[in-house]
Amino acid sequence: MQETDWAPPVTTPPAGTAPPAGPFAPRSQPPAPPAKAPASRKRSLRTQLAWVFGGLTAALVLMLSFAFGELLKSRMQREAGAALQVVSSSAAKQLSDALFDHSRLVQALAHSPDLWRNGLTSAEVNALFARIRLTRPYCVWVGVADPKGTVVHATGNQLVGRNISDNTWFTAGASGPYVSDVVPAKLLAPLLPPSASGEPLRLVDFSAPIRVDGQLIGVLGMHTSWDWAREMVQELLPTFSREDQISLFIFDRQGKLIFAPGGKLSPFIAVDQTLPLRPEQLQADHRHPRVQASVVRWNDQSDDFLTAVAQLPARNAPSDLGWYVVARQPVASAYADAQQQMLYVMGAGLLAAITATWLVWWLARRMVRELNTLAQTARRIDAGERQVPIPELQSNREVQLLSQSFNAMTQRLLAANESMEHEVQMRTQELYDANRELDRQASTDPLTGLLNRRGFDAQVQFAMALARRSGRPLCLATLDIDHFKQVNDNYGHEVGDLVLKSVANQLRSRLRDSDVIARFGGEEFVVLLPDTPPEAAQRIAREILAAIEQHQWPLVGRLTLSAGITALRPTLQNGTEDNDTALLRRSDDALYQSKNAGRNLVHYIP
Repeated sequence: MQETDWAPPVTTPPAGTAPPAGPFAPRSQPPAPPAKAPASRKRSLRTQLAWVFGGLTAALVLMLSFAFGELLKSRMQREAGAALQVVSSSAAKQLSDALFDHSRLVQALAHSPDLWRNGLTSAEVNALFARIRLTRPYCVWVGVADPKGTVVHATGNQLVGRNISDNTWFTAGASGPYVSDVVPAKLLAPLLPPSASGEPLRLVDFSAPIRVDGQLIGVLGMHTSWDWAREMVQELLPTFSREDQISLFIFDRQGKLIFAPGGKLSPFIAVDQTLPLRPEQLQADHRHPRVQASVVRWNDQSDDFLTAVAQLPARNAPSDLGWYVVARQPVASAYADAQQQMLYVMGAGLLAAITATWLVWWLARRMVRELNTLAQTARRIDAGERQVPIPELQSNREVQLLSQSFNAMTQRLLAANESMEHEVQMRTQELYDANRELDRQASTDPLTGLLNRRGFDAQVQFAMALARRSGRPLCLATLDIDHFKQVNDNYGHEVGDLVLKSVANQLRSRLRDSDVIARFGGEEFVVLLPDTPPEAAQRIAREILAAIEQHQWPLVGRLTLSAGITALRPTLQNGTEDNDTALLRRSDDALYQSKNAGRNLVHYIP
C-alpha cells in the first residue's frame, strides 16, 4: 500500500453567514505545508535492513568460507608435502638397502677362506662368479686381483692380466671393505654394451680384501652398472607418479647430480643443476615435524617445484656414501587438489552468502509488517478516527536482544581466540625449549660431559671453513687409552667410567678454551686444535701423554695414551678440498701407527 499525506477536510461557511460560536467554531486555517517528496523516492526500512544485515551476513559467510578454505588448502598442501617426503624417504631407504646388500655380499665372499684356499682361479671361484652374473643382471663385472694389482680372474676373462693397481677400488679394497661413488667405466667401457639410457656407462664399485690365515692374497671387486638405479627408481615410484608429474633425482654427498629421470643427466648438467636444498633447509611445521617439503626453483625449469629431500640412511661405514634422494613435483600439480577444494569452498560460501542475503530480506519484510501496521494506524488517527487501537510492537526489542546476543557471542569468540593464541605461544615456547634441551643432550656425551660425534661434526665443519678462509693451520688429534679393556675386565665398568671422566678432565685442564674436545665412544677421544701448526700439535699431544703416564690412578695404577695427529690440507689447484671424513681417517691411521709401534706414542700423518 502506497503511503500518502492525509489531512482532515476543511469546510468553509457560505458567504454572508456568520461563523458559528462556541467550542465548535472553526479555527483559522494555517498556511499549507510544503509538499512532501513522494514516498517511493525513499528506501524502505525493509530495504535498509536487507542491505545492512544482508551485507554483513554475506561478508561474514564469505570471510569464514575464505578462512576455512585457506585452512583446508594449507592442510592439503601439507599432505602433498608429506606424500612427496614419503616417496623420497622410501626411495632413499631402498637405495641404502641395495648398497648395503651389495657391500655385504662382497664382504661375505671375500671373508670365506675355504673358497680361496685352492687359489684365486679355482673352479669354485669361476662357478661363483657365474652365479653372481646370473642372479644380479646389473653386475657387469666380477673379478679378483692379486696383491700386486694384476687381474687374475674375472667374468668373461675381461681385463685378465691387466694391472689395475692405480684404481681406487683396488687400493681401497686392499685395506678394507669399499663402496665407491658413481664413477665412469674407463677400462670396461669398450668391453661392455652401452647404457640403456644412451648416456656414458657409469659404475658403482664394491671391493673387499681376500685374506687366508691372516695374509692378503687378493682383492675381490664387483662393478655394478648404474642402470640398476634407474630400474629401482621406476619400481619405487607410485603408480600415480606419471599423472602427478613426480620425479626422483639422486645427488652425491657434495650435491652433484648422479641420477636423473630416465638416466638422462645431460640436460641437467648443461644448466649446472646441483642439490637444490639440504634436509636442514626444509620448511618444517612444528605441529607436523615429519612433514618436510619446500617450494624450490630448479635450474632446468622456470616453474616452482614442491621438493622433498631424504639422505640415505647409513647401514654400515663402507656403504655410507651420504647420497641424497630428491623428489620433486610441479607446484601446479602438487597443489591442484588444494586449489580445486579452495574453489569449491569459495563457491559454497558465495552460494551461502546469497542464500543468507535472501533470508535477511525475507526476515526484514516480516519485521517491518508491524511498522506498516503502525503507519496505517497513524494515518487513521490523522484522518480523524478515534479509539484506534495502537498495536504493541515487539520487533525492535527482539532486534536489540539479537544485537546484544551477537555482541556477547563475538566477545566470547574473541576471548576464546586470545586464550587459544596464548596457549599456542606457550606450547610453542615449551616445544622450543624442549628441542634445545634435546639438541644439547644429543650433542653431548652423558658420561664425560664432552661433545659426542654429532656435536663434534658441527664444530669441525665450522673450524675447517674458518681455517680455509683465514689461512690459519688446523690440526686434529685422536687419542686412545691403551689397554682400556683390561681396566674394565679387572676393575669393573664403574672404575672404567671414573677413568674416562678423569681423562676427560685432564684434557680440559691442559687444552685451550678454543680447542674442541669430543669423545667418540669407548676409550677414544678426539681433539680439534685451531690455529695450531703440526709441530705444536705434536708437542701438545706428547705433554698430554706424559701427564697421563705420570698421573697416579686409584686402583688402576699406571695408564698411557696413544695419539695420532693430522693437519688440514690446503685446497688443491683443481678445487679439491680436504673434508672431515678424510681428516678423521688420517688421524685414525696415525693412531693405529702409534698402537702398532708400542703405544704411548704420538704419530703424525700430514
